[in-house]
Amino acid sequence: MDELYTLTIELESGAYAKTSWKRVVEMPETTDLYDLHLCIQDIVEFGNDHLFEFFLGRSRRNRKRVFGDEDEFCFEQREGLETKLNQVFPSKGLKLYYHFDFGDSWMFTIKKGRKRKYVAKAVDYPRVIESEGQNPEQYPAY
Repeated sequence: MDELYTLTIELESGAYAKTSWKRVVEMPETTDLYDLHLCIQDIVEFGNDHLFEFFLGRSRRNRKRVFGDEDEFCFEQREGLETKLNQVFPSKGLKLYYHFDFGDSWMFTIKKGRKRKYVAKAVDYPRVIESEGQNPEQYPAY
């Protein structure tokens, strides 16, 4: 039986971030990072219209492992977006970050809960189980 991960996804910063925003989501441990990206895009209600990456590090500036499309300039080695959550966690002493839209620079931190749960057959995942704050506007009208 697959383990169920409880992920707390919190907005750290972004060009138009005005208030705090946090969602707690349950998803199977076998979910890959690309599907996590799609989940975040869906719950934050963004247009999925920019480049993105995930990375593990002690802080946003201290990148240890990067996940994303190939770096065409070869500045850093990247692992693929098909990497599963159970290959990312546990990540002792490191945080998982999601960086979307390198111009507006939306930055989210993703933390895994410690309580062990298992996937239930009658439930559709991923699912939001806790919500805090209004979704930010990706392109606010001025």
